[in-house]
Amino acid sequence: MRQLLPLAACALALAACSKKEEAPAYNTQTDMAELMIHVIDPAAFAFWRGSGTEVTEQGERDLSPTTPEGWKVVEDGAATVAEAGNLLMLPGRPREPVAEWNAYARDMTVKALAAKDAAMRMDKAAAFETGAALYQTCVACHAKFVIEPTAEPAKK
Repeated sequence: MRQLLPLAACALALAACSKKEEAPAYNTQTDMAELMIHVIDPAAFAFWRGSGTEVTEQGERDLSPTTPEGWKVVEDGAATVAEAGNLLMLPGRPREPVAEWNAYARDMTVKALAAKDAAMRMDKAAAFETGAALYQTCVACHAKFVIEPTAEPAKK
């Protein structure tokens, strides 16, 4: 009997592990335009506002942050864009062809993680390069899926 008790306990543990977990119910009520306007665009602009240079009639201005706190804002923007790539692939969100949509979403995440890494290192050149690569992914996806880019939100 003593030998059966450990065996029974192992059998119960294995049975519990083998049960399939039910997939969570995702709420993807927020439509694509709202997701872009409220999540992806603000995060992308937070990153892009902190990289590269701006050329105006008054001259050229470096957009790179000058403080660790400024770089943190840039890093947070990139991290949010990276996670937004996952949001784009949730059930109910992908557009047809789904495989191509998901490839763009995964590429956005990869590029945004590289941008986040550049911001973490406070590397101006890498932030510019990774920001450009991320922008190209966004433009290519928008061209394929006819998503009109949103104008940059007004600065307060």
